[in-house]
Amino acid sequence: MALTNLLAAHQIALDLAGSSKRDILEQLVDLLDRAGKLTDRDAFLQAILAREDTGSTGLEQGVAVPHARSDSVREAAIAFAIVPRGIEFAALDGQPSKFFLMIAEPAQADSQHLEILAAASCHLIDPVFRERLLHARSAQEVLQQFAEAEGVVIPVEPSEAEAHLVAVTSCPAGIAHTYMAAERLHEAARALHMDLKVETHGAAGVRTPLTAADIQQADAVILAVNRNIDHHRFLGKRVLQVPVTDAIRHPRRLLLRALQLPQPAHHMTKQLVAQGPKEGGWSGLYRHLMTGVSSMLPFVVGGGILITLSLLFGVDAADPASPSYHPLAKLLLDLGGPQGAFGLMVPILAGFIGRSIADRPGLMPAMVGGLIATQAGAGFIGGMLAGLIGGYTVLFLMWLCRPLPEALDAIRTVLIYPVAGLLLCGGLMYWLVEPLVAVNVVLVHWLNGLGISNRILLGALLAGLMAVDMGGPVNKAAYTFGIAAIEAGNYLPQAAVMAGGMVPPLGLGIATWLFAGCFTELERHSGRACLVMGASFITEGALPYAAADPLRVIPACVLGAMVAGGLSMAFGCELLAPHGGIFVIPLVHHWPGYIVAIVAGSLVTALLVGLLKNLKRADAAH
Repeated sequence: MALTNLLAAHQIALDLAGSSKRDILEQLVDLLDRAGKLTDRDAFLQAILAREDTGSTGLEQGVAVPHARSDSVREAAIAFAIVPRGIEFAALDGQPSKFFLMIAEPAQADSQHLEILAAASCHLIDPVFRERLLHARSAQEVLQQFAEAEGVVIPVEPSEAEAHLVAVTSCPAGIAHTYMAAERLHEAARALHMDLKVETHGAAGVRTPLTAADIQQADAVILAVNRNIDHHRFLGKRVLQVPVTDAIRHPRRLLLRALQLPQPAHHMTKQLVAQGPKEGGWSGLYRHLMTGVSSMLPFVVGGGILITLSLLFGVDAADPASPSYHPLAKLLLDLGGPQGAFGLMVPILAGFIGRSIADRPGLMPAMVGGLIATQAGAGFIGGMLAGLIGGYTVLFLMWLCRPLPEALDAIRTVLIYPVAGLLLCGGLMYWLVEPLVAVNVVLVHWLNGLGISNRILLGALLAGLMAVDMGGPVNKAAYTFGIAAIEAGNYLPQAAVMAGGMVPPLGLGIATWLFAGCFTELERHSGRACLVMGASFITEGALPYAAADPLRVIPACVLGAMVAGGLSMAFGCELLAPHGGIFVIPLVHHWPGYIVAIVAGSLVTALLVGLLKNLKRADAAH
C-alpha cells in the first residue's frame, strides 16, 4: 500500500499547534475536510473520538495513527502532521507523540488501515527518516520524503511564479456547467498558487477571451469542453482536453495533469490540432443534439413569451376579424409565432446539429432539411433527424473529397459541399418526411389524449428525471421532451419539467437553513446561491451537494421533483417558454397552482434531506 496514493501536500501540516489530544485530532480532521475527503466533518470527528475511547492509537517512538471508518468519508485518505514538541497521547511507551498519521476509510470499503499502518511503520520506525521529516521545510518536501522512501516519483506542485495556465470551458447548453467549471478551476488554481485565466464559451457568447499573449505565456492549456472549438491557436502547447464535468469534479487533478504532459513536437502538434479531439458513440451524438437544442433555446424562449403576452389581450386578439382585435397582440404573435421565432426553431435546431457535426459546411443542408420538416409537419423529431442527416452527409462528402488537391479547397467549400449536401439531405428528407409526420401525429394525439391520472404520472416522471443527474444526459433528455411537446402544441409537460428542474437547488437551499447542523460551513454559505440558481431554473446548483452525499441528496431531490411535476400536471399548468424560472411564472397558465407545486416539491426535498442526514448522524454517533 503506497501512502502517496492517499496523501497530498494539502493534507500535510508542519509545526501543528495544540494543547490537547482533541485539538490535534480536530486539526487532522480539518485537513481531510478541506481536501474534500469528507461529507460530514463533525460525524467523522465523532467516529475518530469513539475509536480513541476504546484505546489510544499512540504507538511507540513518537508515532500515533488515529483512524476510523465512517459513512462521512468519500474515499480512503490519510492526513499527516508533525508536532515538534510532542503531545501526551497515551502512547504505548508513555512518551509524547510527534508524528500523526490519520487514516479515513468509507464505512462500506474493505478495511485498509492495517495495510496503511504496515506501510507507515516501515518508514516511521526508521529514526533517520523521522529526523528528515522533522527538518522538512514544506508539506511538499514531506510528501517527497514519503515518495522517495516508497520508490515512487511524484510531480512537484509548481508555485505561482512557475506555472501559468489557460483554460477554455464550454458545455452543450452553455448555461451552468460552463461557468461552474471555470469557477472550480479558479478555486483550485488559487489553492495551488498557480496563475490561471479561463475563457468561457456560454450561451451569451465568449467571455474573458484569451489573448495571443496569454496563450504564448501559458505552460499548458486545459480544454474542458463538450463543443467544437478552434484548436489552431494552441499550436505548440501542451493541451489537455476533457469533458466539462471533469473540471467540476476534479479541477485540481486537471491542473496538475496538464503540467505533466510532454511537450509535443511541432509536426505532431500541427497534425493533432488540425484533427481535433476524436469523439464518437453516444457522447458525440449527445453533444451534437445538445448543441442544436441550446442554439434553438433563444427562439423558443423569446417566441413563447411573446405568444403568451399576445394571449393576455384575448384568445382571438391577434385576429383582425375578431371584435377583440388589438394590433399589439397581432405584432407579438407575428414576432413570436409560426411566422416568427417559433417557425424558425426547428430549422435552427437542425442547422446547428449539422454545424456541430461537420462545421460550417454542415449548416446549410441541415437547416434546409429542418425547414422541409417544419413545412411538412414533421416537427421536432424531423428537425433532429434533418440535422443528423445534413451533418453526416457533409462528413461523407468530405471523406470522398480527400483525394482532391489542396488547390481545389475553395471549390469543395463553395460548390461541392453546398450543392451535393443539399441534394442528398433534401432528397432524403423528402423521402422520410411522410413517416416522420406520422410519428409526430401519433405523439401529438398521445399527449392530447392523456387522462388526468396519466398526466400526473407523466409529469412526475419527467420532473423526476430532471433531478436524477441535474444537468446531465438524463436531465437533458427530459428537457428535450418538454421542448418537443411545446413544438407539438402541448404546453403541460414543459411546465412539469421546469418545476422539476427548479426543486433540487431550491430544496437544498431551504435545507441548509432549516437543518444547518447537517451541512458544512461552505455548504451553508453556498445555500443562498443555491436558492438563486433554483429560482432561475439552473438545476446544476444542486450538484455540489449531490456529489458530496449522493445516497441521501439525489433520492430526496428526485422525490421532491416528482411531487412538483405531478402537482403541476394536476393543476393544469401550461408553459410556453422553456426557461426563465420565477421570471416567467406570471405567464404560466394557472400560475398560483404552479407556485404551490414548486413550493411543495422544494419543501419535500428539504425535509427529506434533513431527515436522511440526521439519521446518518445518529448512526455515526452509535
